[in-house]
Amino acid sequence: MISVEDAIAGRQSTRGFLADKPVPRELILKVLEVAGRAPSGSNIQPWKVWVVTGAVKDALSKELLERHMSGDQGKRNYNYYPVEWREPYIGRRRECGWGLYSTLGIEKGDKEKMLRQHGRNYEFFGAPVGLFFTLDKDMELGSWLDTGMFIQSVMLAARGFGLETCPQAAFCNHFEMVTARVGIPDDQQLVCGMALGFPDPDAVVNTFRTTRIDPETFTTFAD
Repeated sequence: MISVEDAIAGRQSTRGFLADKPVPRELILKVLEVAGRAPSGSNIQPWKVWVVTGAVKDALSKELLERHMSGDQGKRNYNYYPVEWREPYIGRRRECGWGLYSTLGIEKGDKEKMLRQHGRNYEFFGAPVGLFFTLDKDMELGSWLDTGMFIQSVMLAARGFGLETCPQAAFCNHFEMVTARVGIPDDQQLVCGMALGFPDPDAVVNTFRTTRIDPETFTTFAD
């Protein structure tokens, strides 16, 4: 059994999966059952999960990828990132992006390869399972925090069963297409998508690891 420390420290955004190794429905539900123990204010458990596999996932991926490759980058209906970037956050973002591209041999300025790599999001990076997380639109900030803790719990629970994940805000660029194709009602706010599956041990992209700042950088003790 994987330890809590290993589950957290070993988690990464996996971008290479074994497409031909399905994840049984019972295992998906088990992961979600474990993750469902995530905390929420007054135990309201505001999250909802939409699972796509097979033909539905393939059709959605095809349509999203075609739109993306045509140059239509869409627009999110909530701001995930700051409207105005500044340090140290823009520096960390650039380090992450160029670190990933470097691992894949994509040089700065090669916009075509960057576009194609970003488009892999819409193919769930080859994962056989796609998850979408939503909550009711009338929920407030606390419920977004609760849903975030649930999403993190999904990623950690998955690792306990030999699965890996990649949380993906990219789907929110085309939220109207996702909600329509998946059958998500209009009263739901799409928070993000997620790829779920068994990792491909031979995928070069999975060798990329992001750095983390020292806890002393973001911690203050009041003695």
